[in-house]
Amino acid sequence: MILEVKNVVYYYKANKTRKILDEVSYSFENGKMYAILGASGSGKTTFLSLLAGLDTPIAGEILYAGEDIRKKGLNYHRKNNISLVFQNYNLIDYLTPKENVMLGGNKTAEKLLETVGIPMEDWNRKILQLSGGQQQRVAIARALASSARVLLADEPTGNLDEEISKEIIKILLDSAHELGKCVIVVTHSSEVASAADAIIKINLGKITEEKTHKPYKEYAEILKNNDTIIL
Repeated sequence: MILEVKNVVYYYKANKTRKILDEVSYSFENGKMYAILGASGSGKTTFLSLLAGLDTPIAGEILYAGEDIRKKGLNYHRKNNISLVFQNYNLIDYLTPKENVMLGGNKTAEKLLETVGIPMEDWNRKILQLSGGQQQRVAIARALASSARVLLADEPTGNLDEEISKEIIKILLDSAHELGKCVIVVTHSSEVASAADAIIKINLGKITEEKTHKPYKEYAEILKNNDTIIL
């Protein structure tokens, strides 16, 4: 297991009686894509933040490769162990797509931009000159530039149209199955969930269901053909 959650408890200090996460445990593997589902306020974004080391649990542990992420420090965890894709992109708007991707790591920016479908003529434009879908793909390319083994994404298709969403899902699936990363996605999208290797549902602070799906190659073929995914 690359990432483990052990008996994690989390609540806001102003309201200790309402546990956002209540003794939650789960293990994540490399080479798989996970979809985290739940109603608004269910704790799924909090769960992702804890995995990313953006916050710390009240009780319990987050382990990376068997070691508590607090041992080397949360800054070390965020820099070396995980890469993040935010719903609002979090790109530096005065830099170009190429420059943004170069900030993510040492991998070739041009190759990654090509992989996520950004045409060469857009590589050196300003970020704000790109569409929302293009900006999201640049954000994913930046995350893929990192050598981190875990990719975390918060609603990566939330603001995108159906066709671009399917392209993003394919990139995330390939990141898991072709690059061997552990990909964990918070989503409301049934299409993202149905393409994932496992669904995690969070309700009232508990993980209530896990469901595994069809083989990666089958979904990759569906996405390549731009067919409808049925949950």
